[in-house]
Amino acid sequence: MKVFLKTEDEIELMRQANRLVGQTLGELARHIKPGVTTLQLDKIADEFIRDHGAVPTFKGFPNPYGGPFPASICTSVNDVVVHGVPRSDTVLQEGDIISIDCGTRLNGFCGDSCYTFCVGEVADDVKQLLRTTREALYKGIEQAVAGHHLGDISHAVQQHCEAQHYGIVRELTGHGIGHEMHEDPQVPNYGRRGNGILLKAGMCIAIEPMVTQGERLIYLDADRWTVRTCDGKPAAHFEHTVAVRRGQAEILSSFDEVLQIEGNLY
Repeated sequence: MKVFLKTEDEIELMRQANRLVGQTLGELARHIKPGVTTLQLDKIADEFIRDHGAVPTFKGFPNPYGGPFPASICTSVNDVVVHGVPRSDTVLQEGDIISIDCGTRLNGFCGDSCYTFCVGEVADDVKQLLRTTREALYKGIEQAVAGHHLGDISHAVQQHCEAQHYGIVRELTGHGIGHEMHEDPQVPNYGRRGNGILLKAGMCIAIEPMVTQGERLIYLDADRWTVRTCDGKPAAHFEHTVAVRRGQAEILSSFDEVLQIEGNLY
């Protein structure tokens, strides 16, 4: 494992890349409604990212199980946990949820963030899943300070979600981020307090709880990208890129643009 500590100048460049991710998610929030296809959302994101001088890091991302990722964002609807492929025949319906994971490369550094959106009026129990997952993200971020251990983040996420009887996906993790979208270390969403590597100021990581309403078991779809819950129940996914600091982590990405459009629905 090789963890790269970032300088203040590098963190500023990462802040800019992540700011663009937040703006892209905010732009997508304007278009999420029943009748819209996930491929339409992908085209909007691709154009928005490129118009702002960046490139989408997901497009062409290699897959050890098959071909490169064909789109600029991941669009994961309902029981899809992560890596949903945008398609012309995936039409959003009233009551759906959709997690949109977005990454950019700007001035040599990467941004990465995910938000789970409501499509129209969503059932209260599904809203509770989203609320808990988003809360768990911030519980994890609270632990991302110099002197703590990686397991402190993992434990905080797991404890918050399992207290509500939700499942924590274990096969997929958060990650370090910088020049590359995926760097060391991996950041699991389950673990024990005090375990794992020591966190140091200048580390930049993407924390991303992936939480299921039912059982935590998942499977890989036939397209070799889409990850679904085995029981068909919905899943939620939220992600921020953060810089580890002394005293308090700095969140480099932002949900502000989304909340300005969507409001605080849950």
